[in-house]
Amino acid sequence: MICVRTRNMRSKLGNWAFVILLMWLCSIYATYLYASNRQIVKNDSVSMFLNREIKMAQPVEYTYQKKVATYDKNMPLIFIGGMPRSGTTLMRAMLDAHPDVRCGQETRIIPRILGMRANWLKSPKERVRLEEAGVSKEVINDAITQFILEVIVKHGHPAQRLCNKDPFTLKSINYLKELFPNSKFILMLRDGRATAHSIISRQVTISGFDITSYRDVLTKWNRAIETMYVQCNEVGLSVCLPVHYEQLVLQPVNEMHRILSFLGVSWNPVVLNHEKHISNISLSNLEKSTDQVQRALYLDALTSWFGHIPDDVERDMAHIAPMLHHLGYDPNNRRPSYGQPDEWVLNKVCTSFLPLLH
Repeated sequence: MICVRTRNMRSKLGNWAFVILLMWLCSIYATYLYASNRQIVKNDSVSMFLNREIKMAQPVEYTYQKKVATYDKNMPLIFIGGMPRSGTTLMRAMLDAHPDVRCGQETRIIPRILGMRANWLKSPKERVRLEEAGVSKEVINDAITQFILEVIVKHGHPAQRLCNKDPFTLKSINYLKELFPNSKFILMLRDGRATAHSIISRQVTISGFDITSYRDVLTKWNRAIETMYVQCNEVGLSVCLPVHYEQLVLQPVNEMHRILSFLGVSWNPVVLNHEKHISNISLSNLEKSTDQVQRALYLDALTSWFGHIPDDVERDMAHIAPMLHHLGYDPNNRRPSYGQPDEWVLNKVCTSFLPLLH
């Protein structure tokens, strides 16, 4: 269209003027075509980006018993948690003895990334800033899913069932269930007075805890365990299983049958003798429980707290730690009985502390 009727125009303009005008018009048209094509390419690229399927937490190939399989967010992960010094390390060591399960050492970074995400969401201003930056809930969830999955998968050897033991991860049961829909949770529970005594006597540093004060440790035990227990109940018993430490060491046969059935893992008696398979269990010298889980199940830890809690704290126990009563412990009994050991325990464990259980 630009070059139509050139003869008439040539008659009105000189040859050079005509050439200059023609070149100018052609340059405008060429610029228009270039800009149009760039916009088309840009729009097509944006369209392709927006419409493509974004697959986060891609399956990772691994070999287990000469079979190639994959890890992804839909796999049935196992999460073990609870307050530190409540039997979480014992629980994971017993499961680690099973040939189909691998828990491994505490990662320490999984609860921290979960805590960071919780802090972001606590601030309305921060949430707005993230949204405006394009860092939506979906983006965060995909990133955290991939982060957690990579850590769990790659910080230990391959196994049919993978497990994570970081005590405070279970403060995020609802969120972890959203990220990993087929996961299951084991919430370790223990008499808070025994837990507090263990934390203080073994100098277990926990952020925000005054480990010189029974009152402070018990108050914060109550707060933390309530958060975990409420969420455990919210997801239901088919997803989260509360396990009392006392029953695990007194009735290990029944308890481990119940736990493995809940997890959908076949029964194997090696879980009752984890100390015999300790060479195959990854342990850290930095974890306070490492020396204890190298031993067979023992009962002295059940009563080691007797007589150590200050009188004023004992008098206020029902007020300081109401979760004791909620979990089935008597806050007013300073020397409670947790039950009788089963026959397997009687045949295996040193019985020097048994009279204290009555």
